[in-house]
Amino acid sequence: MNQQFELPGSYKKWTWGLIAAGLIALVYGIVMLHPFAPVSHHGEGHDYSGTRFWAVLLQNSVYWLLVVNASMFFICVTTMAMGGWQIALRRVPEAISSVVPYLGIITFLVLMAIIWGGRTDIYHWLDNEAVKNDPILNGKSGFLNPKFFTIWSAVSIVMWWLLGRKMRSLSLETDKNGHMDYETGKKWIFKNTVWASLYAVFFGLSVASTIPWLWLMSIDAHWYSTMYSWYTFASTFVSGMSLVALFIIFLKNRGQLEYVTEEHLHDIGKFMFAFSVFWTYLWFSQYMLIWYSNQPEETKYFIERIGTADKSGPYHVLFFVNLILNFLCPLLILMKRGVKRNWTMVSVMAVLIIFGHWIDLYQMVMPGTMKDHATLMPFEFGIGALFIGIIMWGVGKYITKHPLLMKNHPFMKESIIHHT
Repeated sequence: MNQQFELPGSYKKWTWGLIAAGLIALVYGIVMLHPFAPVSHHGEGHDYSGTRFWAVLLQNSVYWLLVVNASMFFICVTTMAMGGWQIALRRVPEAISSVVPYLGIITFLVLMAIIWGGRTDIYHWLDNEAVKNDPILNGKSGFLNPKFFTIWSAVSIVMWWLLGRKMRSLSLETDKNGHMDYETGKKWIFKNTVWASLYAVFFGLSVASTIPWLWLMSIDAHWYSTMYSWYTFASTFVSGMSLVALFIIFLKNRGQLEYVTEEHLHDIGKFMFAFSVFWTYLWFSQYMLIWYSNQPEETKYFIERIGTADKSGPYHVLFFVNLILNFLCPLLILMKRGVKRNWTMVSVMAVLIIFGHWIDLYQMVMPGTMKDHATLMPFEFGIGALFIGIIMWGVGKYITKHPLLMKNHPFMKESIIHHT
């Protein structure tokens, strides 16, 4: 079996083409949007060009970092569950998770430029005078402050990096150490489970709780939702599973992953379907509870996104496109068993889901920063292309450097004979 993979020329062209397009968009933003000009407060005559630059970078860096980080969460939860079915394809989410350090550094730099650059147009709580005169902001100042934000952001990214690297190194041990007898395999599985548990616990303390509060929800610092972090997790996890599906299908089409069958794709499709429904449950619950309570400080969040009965806002159409792409399409298309086993249909749905949740993050960032001045223009898509190109480069680097099969994993036989 050929487990060493060489990237085709077309993959390399797309990778560098997307990165080049993204760099052109980035240079355009630096030259034309004046991101380093002094920050002016929102109001009449406010120039939103600099705000647009940082808001787009924030949206893309956070979204794509959490998407690639979801791959390691998938590895860890299936490891803790003593799952065997995913072993034949495990090197794919490993490769995707290897991009976390690169995107983590980029995201951290973007966040630090916003925080220490005093971008009060992105995070209103950076304005010291506003905090002093605002009871709500003042009450949250214990964690909404530059020092705590910086320290916890750095700790989170570094821990995702280190724990993810440890899980990947344990995986690569199976290639070097040869066949494991029963006792050796038992000890190795136990060690994997311990490290997977540590990652899962920290993931819960960061992605499933604090990080979305700091990076995203604090944009609208007067508003809060107890479901926000789970909502963010569901959005990025289903996108992460869709990204895994795309790379599996790409490698299968190149004659790789010989042990991966439609049975495995079917289970990946189940994740895509199930977490699309889970995301919708959270979307509806958050919206319904806030609408039902009819509290002005809570309903303001949705008024900014869908407008009022008298006037529709600029995000009105996107608000419902978001629901169509991320709920109706997965529900109506992925529900059938045959679709989840169809390589072409899964590819199409994976692209739709990833784009749909990119739109979802756009809606989470832009109304609180750009107000009514947001527009989806080539600059926004260009920055998105840059991050996609970086992911393709990082994944390509990993899958050409390491074998695509964990040759000596104790559960490999279970994965080979997997049937749903």
